[in-house]
Amino acid sequence: MNKLLRFLKHRWLDERDAQRLLGADGLRRLQARVQASEKKHSGEIRLCIEAGLPLSYLWRGASARERAVAMFGKLRVWDTEANNGVLIYLLLAERRIEIVADRGLNRRVDAARWHAIMETMRGAFREGHFEAGLNDAIAAVDSLLLQHFALDAAQANPNELPDAPYLR
Repeated sequence: MNKLLRFLKHRWLDERDAQRLLGADGLRRLQARVQASEKKHSGEIRLCIEAGLPLSYLWRGASARERAVAMFGKLRVWDTEANNGVLIYLLLAERRIEIVADRGLNRRVDAARWHAIMETMRGAFREGHFEAGLNDAIAAVDSLLLQHFALDAAQANPNELPDAPYLR
C-alpha cells in the first residue's frame, strides 16, 4: 500500500505545481540571487525543483538523494573547472531537500554544515516560505563558496552553468 500511495503522490504533482509554488517573480528573484552570488566566487550554484520522481525511480523505490545525485550529473553540476558546483534539490511530492556538492567544495565542508543548511530550509518550508528557504540555502552556499573559492577583484566567474532554477 505504501508503494501505491507514494506513486499517487508523485503522479499528482507536475511542473506547473513547481512553478505555482514560487511564481514567475520568485523564480526570477532566485535566478538573480544565483547570478549575484556567482560574481563573487568561482563556484556554480544550481537549483533543481521537481514535483515528483520519474516512474522508473518510483518503481524501484529510489530515494530523493539518489535522484538528486542523478540530477547533479544530468545538469552537469559536476562539470565545473574547479569542481565546486553545488546542487540544491527540492522534491515537492515528499518535501525532501538534498544538497549535492562537488568534490572541490565537499572535501572542505563537513556533513554537519550541509545538514544545518538543509534544516534551515526545512524550517522555512514548514512555514510555507519556499522562496525564503531557497534564498537562505543560496546565501549559505554562497558563504561557503566565498570562504573557499573567492574571486579577486580582477577575476570573473565564466558562469559555466545556467542560473535559472530547473523545474520538472
